[in-house]
Amino acid sequence: MYDIIMTTDRTMMSNHWGKEFMGFGTTGPPKIIPEWMWLLLFAPPMKTDRFGRPWQAPYGMRKIEAKLIDCGYKAAIIDPSKLGKYVKSAKLLLLSHHDYFGFCPPSSTFASIFKTETVNARSFKRLMESPAIRAMKKRGVKIIAGGPAAWHWRHRKDLMKKWGVDCVVEGEGERIICNLVEKALNGEELPEYVVVKPKESPCIDEISDIKAPSVNGLVEVMRGCPRGCKFCSVTLRPLRFIPFDKIEREILVNVRRGVRDGIMHSEDVLLYGANGVIPKETPLINLHKLFKKYYRKIAWAHASIAAIVKAERDSKLITKISEIVLDDEQEWWGAEIGIETGSPQLAEKIMPAKAKPFSTKEWPEIVVEAASIMEDVNLIPAMTIIVGLPEETEKDVEYTLQLIEELWDFRAIIMPMFFVPMGMLSNKDWFRAYEVTDLHKELLTKCLTHGVRMSKEILKVYLKDKWYQPALLPFLGFFIGRVEKKAKRLGYWSDRGKRLYIG
Repeated sequence: MYDIIMTTDRTMMSNHWGKEFMGFGTTGPPKIIPEWMWLLLFAPPMKTDRFGRPWQAPYGMRKIEAKLIDCGYKAAIIDPSKLGKYVKSAKLLLLSHHDYFGFCPPSSTFASIFKTETVNARSFKRLMESPAIRAMKKRGVKIIAGGPAAWHWRHRKDLMKKWGVDCVVEGEGERIICNLVEKALNGEELPEYVVVKPKESPCIDEISDIKAPSVNGLVEVMRGCPRGCKFCSVTLRPLRFIPFDKIEREILVNVRRGVRDGIMHSEDVLLYGANGVIPKETPLINLHKLFKKYYRKIAWAHASIAAIVKAERDSKLITKISEIVLDDEQEWWGAEIGIETGSPQLAEKIMPAKAKPFSTKEWPEIVVEAASIMEDVNLIPAMTIIVGLPEETEKDVEYTLQLIEELWDFRAIIMPMFFVPMGMLSNKDWFRAYEVTDLHKELLTKCLTHGVRMSKEILKVYLKDKWYQPALLPFLGFFIGRVEKKAKRLGYWSDRGKRLYIG
C-alpha cells in the first residue's frame, strides 16, 4: 500500500469525456440544470484500479507523484471516491487543484455574476468535508496543498485552519517536495506557507518523467513564457524547453496505457525552440511529427495570436503544421488563445510583448488575421477576454466590442473573464460584478450570444468520433438550449451590429 496519498476532487479527477475543454463546464454555477447533471456532463468519474488509482490524473499531480517515487517514497494518486481504502494507513495527504475555491477565471466571473459558489468550488468543499479526509485528520495525518491554485489559500486562512491544512506550497514544487514530505513523515513542524521563487524553479534534470497516464494525454513541452504579460504569473518563471526524448517517454506512458489522443502543453506551443518570440520551423515541425507518431489526435494547450501570424507570414508554418495534424483520424484541432483586449492602448499598458514581434498598435488587426489563419486550417480555439483590467477605460471596452463584431462569424468560443489579481498585478483589486458598466454588459452579452451560436456549430464536429456521442449530444444540446432561452428571457441576447447601450 501507499504511505503518501495524493488526491483532488471529482471536477479535476476526470477526463471530461476525453474532451479537455469540457472541463471548463465545472467552472459554472449550479444553475439552469441540477448540479448532478453538471457533473455528469462535464466531469464524469474516472475509472480506477483495485487500489483506487485513477486511469488518468492531472498532469501536475503526475509530475509530483513521479518525483516522490524517484525519491524512494511509496506515493500514489488516489481517486477521491476511493480514499476510504487509506483512512487507516495513510501517513500524509497531498492536495492539488487548478481552482480550489473558484477564485480563478472564469469561475470567479460566474461566482460574481450569479452570487453563488461554482460547481468546482462546491466539489472541493465536499472533498475536504468527506468522512475519509476527516478520519485521516483525526488520526493526525498532515495535509500539504499545492498546485496552480495554491495562492487561493492566502485568501482562505479560515478554511486552512478548519480543514487542518498544515502547509501550502506555491510555485513549481520539484526541488522542495521531497524535503517537505520527509519532515512531515518524521513529525517535524511544517512551514505554513512556502513560496518557490522563479529563480528556485527546477532545471530540466530535476523534473521527473510521469509514471502513469495524464488526463487526456497531456504532455509538457515547455515551461515559462517570455512575453511578460502583467496579469500572468507564468511569465515570472524561467523559460525551459523539454527535450524530445523526455517528451517521447511521457507520450509512451500514456499510449501504452490506452490513451489515444494527446495535448501539447505550453503557455505558447509555437515558441517551442524559438528565438525569443520568433517561431522556429524545424523544432515545431519535428515536435508535431513526434506527437502524431503516437497519438491519433492532438491539440495545443495554449498558443499566442502573434506567433500564429508571424509563423504563417514567414513560411506558411501554421499551414505546414496543419498538414501534419490533420489526417484521416483528425479533421480539426483546438487551443486556448488569449485576446484579453481589443484596445491597442490597454494592450500596450498590460501586455506590451503579447503582440511582438508586431506593434500593439496593430493588435486588433493581428487578432483578426490570426482568426482567418485558424479558420483556414480548421483550428477551433477557446479565446479569452479580460474584463475590468486595471486602467481600463470605456474607450478600451469599445475597442473590444468592435473586435468581437469583427469576429462574429469566426468559429470559436470567446470567454469574457473578470480580472483576477495575479502576476505583476497581484497587488491590484479584483473586478467584481457590481463594477460592471453598461458597456461591460454589452460586451458580456455579445460574447454570450456569439458563444451560444458557435457552440451549436462546434458540437457538430466536437464529439463526432466518440462512441457516446448519440447519448451525450442531446444533453449538451439541451444545456445550450436552456442557456439561450434564459439569456433571451433576461435580455442578454444581441445580434451582430446591434447596440444595446448607446452612450
